[in-house]
This record gives sequence, C-alpha cells and structure tokens, in this order.
Amino acid sequence: MHDDREPRKQPYLFHVPGIGTQSPKLNRTRVTSQFWDVTRVRLGTMSQILVDITAGVGTITLNRPDALNAITPTMLGELNVAVAALSADDGVHAIVLTGSGRAFSAGVDLKSLGARTIDNGCVGDILDVPARALTTALAAAPKPVIAAVNGFCFTGALELALACDIILVAAEAKLGDTHAKFGLRPTWGMSQRLPKLVGLARARELSFTARMISGQEAFDIGLAARVAPRDDFADALATLVGEVIASSNDSIVAYKDLYRVAESGDLAKGLAYEYGTEYQFTDTNERLADFL
Repeated sequence: MHDDREPRKQPYLFHVPGIGTQSPKLNRTRVTSQFWDVTRVRLGTMSQILVDITAGVGTITLNRPDALNAITPTMLGELNVAVAALSADDGVHAIVLTGSGRAFSAGVDLKSLGARTIDNGCVGDILDVPARALTTALAAAPKPVIAAVNGFCFTGALELALACDIILVAAEAKLGDTHAKFGLRPTWGMSQRLPKLVGLARARELSFTARMISGQEAFDIGLAARVAPRDDFADALATLVGEVIASSNDSIVAYKDLYRVAESGDLAKGLAYEYGTEYQFTDTNERLADFL
C-alpha cells in the first residue's frame, strides 16, 4: 500500500567533544555550567594558546610567536579543550581562530616529536589523534568558526584553517601545503577539504609543487572567503564577525549541517536531507516582528 504522507522530519543533533550529543538549545545552560566548572580553570592556565571572550565572540589565539606558533601535541590538546568549551557556551555566538605575532602557524613543530620516528610519511598518533579530533570539532561546532589567517599558514596549520567555516586572510600572508616538500602525507583533512574549495586540479598543483601563495591569491582561487591588507586586518575581522553574529545562530546551525551534507556531492541526497531534517528555531518570530 502506498503511503502519501510526508516523511517524518528527523531532528538534527550536534556533538561537542567531552559533553556528548545534544539537540540545539536543549539543556544548553545545564551543559554549559557543568562544562565550565571543569574547564574554566584550565582555560586560564593554557601555556600555548590564549582564550578570550568579548561581546559574544570567543577568540582562540595560537601563542608561540617565537616559534611562529608551530603546532605541538600540547597546543592541540589545549585547542581541543578551548573549542569544546566555547562550543558549549551559550554566551559565545562565534569562534575566531588566529595566531599571535606574524604567523597564524608555521605548521607542525617537528622538534616536539622528540626521538619518535616518522614512518611512511605520517607524523604519528601523538599529533594525528588530537589534530583529527580538533578538525572534527571545528567543523561540527554549533556556531560559526572563522579562521583569521594573519600571517604564515603552512601544512597542518592550513588543515586547521580549512576545517573552519570561513577563512579571512591577510593579503600579505603566505600559505602553502608543504607535505610533499618534506616527504610527508596529509592526515588532518587536506586531501578532502582543499579540493572542495579550490577544485581538484588546483589542489593537485598546490600540493604537488608545495609552492607558497599569497593571501591575495588564496582569495582569488577561492581558498579564502575574504581578504584584507594587514593594516586593515583587525577592522576586516571585526566587520566579518559582526555581520555573522547579527544572523540567527539557529539558522547557522542548520546551514552548517546542510552544507556538511552538500559536501558529499550527492544532490538528490542533499535535497532530501534538506527537506527531511528538522531544526530547532527560537528566534524566528522575534526577527520577523522586527522586519515587519
């Protein structure tokens, strides 16, 4: 017997590492207070990142300027804690990831591996496991995540930026995928996320040659969504963040999930998912009233 009834819409759930699966807006206050009891002291004692919350924006700054903010296992662990905490905080409406000094990050600090060997081009689980958890958390955060690429951004650092929702880049910045230059292979998402932004042919060219590109070129080829001269970078970031947080966070949560499905490239599946998935909205009436 044919059933003409509309398919039942399925609720969308997000996952915050260390907290579990939650429906948007469901018990968020309880989750936030419990989680901050555990993490707020740790956030204040981070050794390789800085965390600031101002006017509803949580900013995470990679803070090893003397080493061009090179990525270590310690930094990755701190980043995972910070992203989870900011994701769970209802008072935070957007997350910004940036670097201190003249670099976003020069990539992995190979000195942090100590006596460990690099086998078959892989840096190993000491970096891969927390890095993959971090890129997953950045992509799945229930709020917009902006990578503010203020300077050098190479290889693993570029993979972190690619996991964010929007990349703002300084025109003078230098970016590159240098895995092939050093006989390494990507394991943090480069091979999957870079082609989605710049196309497969361009991704191959960038990865095979390991060449550096400017922030302006990153914008021109679609890797970055916005570009600004370094002297205007802070103002450009403030403008972008202001425009994003003025929008409905409920809408952004929905869009993040829908665009995630769109990345699969299956149009029919994506259209069915868009129609058949239910999201919780709490601000529609208020926003429409202001408009009308």
